[in-house]
Amino acid sequence: MPRLVHVIGAGLAGLAAAVRLQRRGVQIALHEAAGQAGGRCRSYYDRALAATLDSGNHVVLAGHAETLDYVREIGAVDALAGPDEPGFAFMDLAARSRWNVRFSRSRLPLWIADANARVPDTRTIDYLAVLPLLFAKPGRSVAQTMQCAGPLWERLLRPLYLAVLNIEPREASAELAGAMLREALSIGGEAFRPLTARHGLSSAFIDPALRMLQHGGAAIRLDSPLQEIVYDDASQRVAALDFDSGRVLLGADEAVLLAVPSAAAAALVPGLPTPQRHTAIVTLHFAIEPPTGLATPMVLVNGTAGWLNASTGRLAATIHDAGELLLLAPEELARRVWTDVAAAASLPADPVPAWQIASDAQAVFAATPQEELRRPSARTRWNNLTLAGDWTATGLPATIEGAIRSGRKAADLLLS
Repeated sequence: MPRLVHVIGAGLAGLAAAVRLQRRGVQIALHEAAGQAGGRCRSYYDRALAATLDSGNHVVLAGHAETLDYVREIGAVDALAGPDEPGFAFMDLAARSRWNVRFSRSRLPLWIADANARVPDTRTIDYLAVLPLLFAKPGRSVAQTMQCAGPLWERLLRPLYLAVLNIEPREASAELAGAMLREALSIGGEAFRPLTARHGLSSAFIDPALRMLQHGGAAIRLDSPLQEIVYDDASQRVAALDFDSGRVLLGADEAVLLAVPSAAAAALVPGLPTPQRHTAIVTLHFAIEPPTGLATPMVLVNGTAGWLNASTGRLAATIHDAGELLLLAPEELARRVWTDVAAAASLPADPVPAWQIASDAQAVFAATPQEELRRPSARTRWNNLTLAGDWTATGLPATIEGAIRSGRKAADLLLS
């Protein structure tokens, strides 16, 4: 077990790894290129709205065991909240129809036999259509594995898979979709109870981890980009790290855990295969008080936005796999999304409240069969270097759960 680990990257993967290592008695040096920790999962102060906003509406479920274990480790479990019962509110913006899907807590999917709990206009037998996903083969898409049509697909499977895969689900990896389904079935309906960060993403996932690391003696260095990794091929080890501030030589009992975006990792690690195609995520924040009793998170069907969250003084809507919508003028995009939000929240369409856009054109790897095969293992050919990030081979798409799982896996490899 190494005495000191240099964790490169203070996003969720890096923080989860650092916490794991520190709790096992390893000294941590945490290096982050940006001026703040959190990566794509953080809160920030927006001057235009004079409010603290989240970088996006990230999907967190009670079935995300690694995520819940992580927030327990950092003492932030109370920062997540959700409804008592598992399920989601839906609205079809084209048909102006609403419904709720209520999952039974039992591992047996008893809810599909209840017409008041399942998707409208579906029968119990329709749900057998998902079974081929449980046996999906690598390299095949969802459309090549199951039938992607009908009320069950359009009103439940497609919108939920779009939110977590961030790509048109028909072309997504059936292997990934099936893995998520298997994990959910092993837990039962509780797996589908949505959770949100009460006071923002940073208060739930980032700030408590930084405080714990700092209290444990970790050296935390922000604005510290890594320029180069120096390798010793004879010993198959990382010998040094070159930062803007200078070179850090590694001792025999030191290791490196690289938790940076895939493009940065490919530039630092020779011959590293990484996903090449990425998809965009756009979140629009509207400064308006949500109506009393509005059920969120709400899944929006047949609209520009697909996911609606409410918090004090704010409504936030997310577009997954945003694609060409990024080419629209910001005012036009805000108008389109507010039309969806106003309909879902039963608010006037005019005027559009004050808004702000948070967008990332290269947010996550495209969860296609081809890109799934490009995801590298956490282990490398250098004995003291492991990889972490939601783009590595976690068996999950690029989610909070996948990022945390990757960091803990990379840490465990160094510990062993």
